[in-house]
Amino acid sequence: MKLRRTMKTRRAMTAVAITTGLVLAVAGCGGGDDGGDDDSGKGSSASAPAKDKSDQDADEPQDSSSEETLAEVKSNGITLTVASAERDEGGFLTLSGTVTNGTSGRWIGAEWRSDEKELSKNGGSLAGASLIDQAGKKKYLILRDTEGRCLCTQFQGGVAQGATTEWFAQFPAPPEGTSKLSLQLPSMPPAPIEISEGE
Repeated sequence: MKLRRTMKTRRAMTAVAITTGLVLAVAGCGGGDDGGDDDSGKGSSASAPAKDKSDQDADEPQDSSSEETLAEVKSNGITLTVASAERDEGGFLTLSGTVTNGTSGRWIGAEWRSDEKELSKNGGSLAGASLIDQAGKKKYLILRDTEGRCLCTQFQGGVAQGATTEWFAQFPAPPEGTSKLSLQLPSMPPAPIEISEGE
C-alpha cells in the first residue's frame, strides 16, 4: 500500500511540475511577443546613440591624423608628407613621413638623387634632401655613413602607381633655439616643418 501511495504521489508531483513548466513557458512566450515591439523599439533607440558615438569616434582619428602631418607638398604626381621631425639625443634630426605615387607608372625617385659625388651610388633615394634654416642662414645636408650611403630611405624597386610608402631621413640637428626649418628636395616645392623634441 505504501508503495502504491508513493508512486501515485510521485506521478502527481511530476504532472504538477510538467503543467507548471508548460504554463510558465506559454506565459514567457506570450510576454516575449507582447514586449517584443517595445523591446525592438528600445533596441533601435538604444542603437541610435551607439551609432552616433561611433560616428564621433570615426571623426576623432581623422582630426588626430591631420594634426600629425607637419607638411605636405605635391609635384609631378608625387605627394610627399612629413609626419614627424624629432631631435634625437645624439645630435641628429630625424624626419619621417610618406610618399605617394600618383603618376601613371612606377616611380623610382631618380630626381631626388644627390648631385654630390659621394652620394651618387644611393640611386633613387632622399639623398638629395636638405634642410634650410632661413633665420640662421644655414643649410643642413643629409647625413651619410663612412661608405657614402645616406642615412635615408632608398626606394629600391621604386613605388608602384597609386602606392604609398614610408620614408625617413637624418640630418645634423640645428641649435636648440632653432625649431622652424624648410625641407627641400629636387623637383619638389619647399616643405616648412617645425621640430619636436625627442623623448
